[in-house]
Amino acid sequence: MSKTRAEKAELIDEIGDKLDEYPIIYLTNFSGLTVAQSNDLRGRFREADVDYQVTKNTLAQIALDRVEGMDALEEFFHGPTAVAYSEDPAKPARIIQDFLEEEDAERPELKVAWIEGELYKGPESLETLADLKSREELIGEIVDLLQSPAQNLVGALQGAGQNLAGILEALSEKDDE
Repeated sequence: MSKTRAEKAELIDEIGDKLDEYPIIYLTNFSGLTVAQSNDLRGRFREADVDYQVTKNTLAQIALDRVEGMDALEEFFHGPTAVAYSEDPAKPARIIQDFLEEEDAERPELKVAWIEGELYKGPESLETLADLKSREELIGEIVDLLQSPAQNLVGALQGAGQNLAGILEALSEKDDE
């Protein structure tokens, strides 16, 4: 059953809102997946807080026209297309990569990934994208780097303080004799 104009307009608005909201967008070709595989893949995305949905290309292209700066994605909305929206650049790639390995499948195939304005085209980009670190991982590494010198300084001061206390104690014992 085809959708009414109002339903289509609502879908276009929903797609446009997601395109505008999320800094990370993956377009995939999902053709050839069984229903069970599709459900499994959707579940994996859902567990990782990645919004994943099959999109009608014409509606997505209309939505793209309403979002500034995303014209480059328009050429990739052809054939069967599912879109993964994420806050983390590596999550969708890791999910797809794990799915492909565990299912010994060829699909879903990455058409393109839009990562804060940069395009990563084709399945060969999947490994590069999966190796990217999340913001949380990068922040953790920076915090570790910042804490490391302070921890070394505290350790050195504690060690020197203990040595000094030991020397003072030895001297006071010598004076008592």
